[in-house]
Amino acid sequence: QVQLVESGGGLVQPGGSLRLSCTAAGSIYRNYNMGWYRQAPGKQRELVAHMTSDGITNYADFASGRFTISRDNAKNTVYLQMNSLKPEDTAVYYCNADLVVLLVGRKDYWGQGTQVTVSA
Repeated sequence: QVQLVESGGGLVQPGGSLRLSCTAAGSIYRNYNMGWYRQAPGKQRELVAHMTSDGITNYADFASGRFTISRDNAKNTVYLQMNSLKPEDTAVYYCNADLVVLLVGRKDYWGQGTQVTVSA
């Protein structure tokens, strides 16, 4: 059994910052890619940022220059530092991890989502 536990969402004013965290817990043998997606009301889920186990990153255009993804492989944790937030960043943010789990094999896992609201 593997769970992705997210934290750090909340309400912030435009121009503010938030830091999201996501920890994968369970019988994890290996952690490949970890990333963040978001879904705004009435819209499809979209990639925010993604990081491989050896540190290669990929950002959506809207995130580049404002958001920074990082990870601690030893802790199976991924972070998303979000700066200069805009109202259009309001969404539920989901953590995603590509893991090898004992007795399961390689599989994609999702967190439960954390709400980020940017509003004055």
